[in-house]
Amino acid sequence: MTAAGLQPAEVLPADILGALAGAGLDPAAVLALVTAALAEDLAGGQDITTAATIPAAATARADFVPRSDGVLAGLPVAQTVLCATAVMLGSGAGADLAFQPLATDGDLVRAGQPVLTVTGNTGCILTAERTALNLLCHLSGVATLTRRWVDAIAGTGAQVRDTRKTLPGLRALEKYAVRCGGGVNHRMSLSDAALIKDNHVAAAGSLTAALTAVSEVAGDLPVEVECDTLAQVSEALTAGAELILLDNFTVGQMAEAVRLTAGRARLEASGGLTLTAARDAAMTGVDFLAVGALTHSAPALDIGLDIVQAG
Repeated sequence: MTAAGLQPAEVLPADILGALAGAGLDPAAVLALVTAALAEDLAGGQDITTAATIPAAATARADFVPRSDGVLAGLPVAQTVLCATAVMLGSGAGADLAFQPLATDGDLVRAGQPVLTVTGNTGCILTAERTALNLLCHLSGVATLTRRWVDAIAGTGAQVRDTRKTLPGLRALEKYAVRCGGGVNHRMSLSDAALIKDNHVAAAGSLTAALTAVSEVAGDLPVEVECDTLAQVSEALTAGAELILLDNFTVGQMAEAVRLTAGRARLEASGGLTLTAARDAAMTGVDFLAVGALTHSAPALDIGLDIVQAG
């Protein structure tokens, strides 16, 4: 039996369903992703090592433990992996697993302090281990890096914002992790907001022509226009832009763009930003710092799974 084709309520306990929904995540989409990841790991077979070394009826208690300090993200996703594994192994809808969360997504966690305890079938726990950790470590890494940027610009009035530079299939989870770290999300897809970039401007003939064309189609959706120069910022303002992306501007150019704009549009700095210089950029008065590295370059937070009691 597999979790594929089953509804989340058939696989996940009510508290995990509630945690996913409360995080703004679609439980069905998370379950589908987790099921695909487990299928990739098992490749139509079984966990040979675990099956050979662990009696089928063995039980254990195990802790998820950070090896370094960071910000937690993805705890209900890791629990979903364990529950889906229980279904795949024929143990029912997570009925043989008991969870004790010891932290909450968004918490600053310390090395050596467990964040989740799971008790149940040992084979299920060990089969799920790597998939659960892959997701938990990656998402916590995104949240941890985001928090560093957020802390770097604290008190400036600017916000750290993500981009669409996400791993295919993981966008909703990675953008959730950004929120856990204190950042804010840009558009989730190509259809929920418009971003006019240099290639759109080239194809349309001018920035003004591109902005006019997109505004006619976008309706009430947000429309942002990318500017490479201060002259383009002036053109965008004249054309009625309400959100302008400053692409690869120096700190001095950002400050001049803020002066030119005088509150008529929100400004987003993007390109060439570094954590060490983030505060300088934020202090110019821009509204957002767009940081693709939050999702495409975040190092994983080191978290391990330790069996602390074998039943």
